[in-house]
Amino acid sequence: MILRSMLFVPGDSDKKLGKADSFKADALILDLEDAVAPGRKPIAREMVPDFLRARPKDARKVQLWVRINPLGTPDAVEDLRAIVAADPDGIIVPKVSGPADLQRLSYLLDAFEAAAGLPKGNIQFMPVATEVAPAPFALGDYAGANLSRLYGLTWGAEDLSSAIGASTNLGPDGVWTHTYQMVRSLTLLGAHAAGVEAVDTVYVNIADEEGLAASCRQARSEGFTGRIAIHPSQIPIINEGFMPSADDVAFAQRVVDAFAAEPGIGALQLDGKMLDMPHLVQAKKTLAAHAAFGEA
Repeated sequence: MILRSMLFVPGDSDKKLGKADSFKADALILDLEDAVAPGRKPIAREMVPDFLRARPKDARKVQLWVRINPLGTPDAVEDLRAIVAADPDGIIVPKVSGPADLQRLSYLLDAFEAAAGLPKGNIQFMPVATEVAPAPFALGDYAGANLSRLYGLTWGAEDLSSAIGASTNLGPDGVWTHTYQMVRSLTLLGAHAAGVEAVDTVYVNIADEEGLAASCRQARSEGFTGRIAIHPSQIPIINEGFMPSADDVAFAQRVVDAFAAEPGIGALQLDGKMLDMPHLVQAKKTLAAHAAFGEA
């Protein structure tokens, strides 16, 4: 299942967890990392598993993911010990340097799943793959890493700014500066090279709904398939932005029909344009996305 919207929910907030069932995101990310103060992490490690167990996987209306603390820290191991037996759909992994970190995480998950009586590979993961300075150089390595649990790649600008001592990640025009545009593009290419989903980063200006909508449409046109949200009000905008439009669906159906009408043909004309196999592949993806989410 492609996840258009993934909403962060603080893992230690009774109020926000209590509202979570009303959120219409495709996935919720129950946060044990940045949204939880250090002194409250043990509390969050109790609340998040309880939330998961109260919503067994076969009865969930949305996927439930957990963001753990950075690998290599004691908190990360304690997070995994607490949450794996509660059977989350996936894990968001912050501050990853490259695929080797995820391979080590895979071994840990194998062990914790076995101890909990869960099938091996039951839990997916997705790294925030650009939050530390070495990470962008490894984005092409995910393609050959053989990480069967890998759902997708996403990127982050705020932690990377901190890691490299940048005072801002935006130019005077409010657009990402070159470094952040570069790592975003490399994340997109790295995800597609690995055959997994490309998930765009958060849009921090919660009040700018028009800007978010335009950004989502642009991201989808570039090849991203979803986005992380930081506020419930962003969910319907993101969901709509990552759905093909009615015109997209109609054109995709015409492309599929045109190729079906001429089996064995590798290229043809439609509306005065030459189309070949990549256009057919993209048309089928558009129709699959439409079928998965309907008119939502």
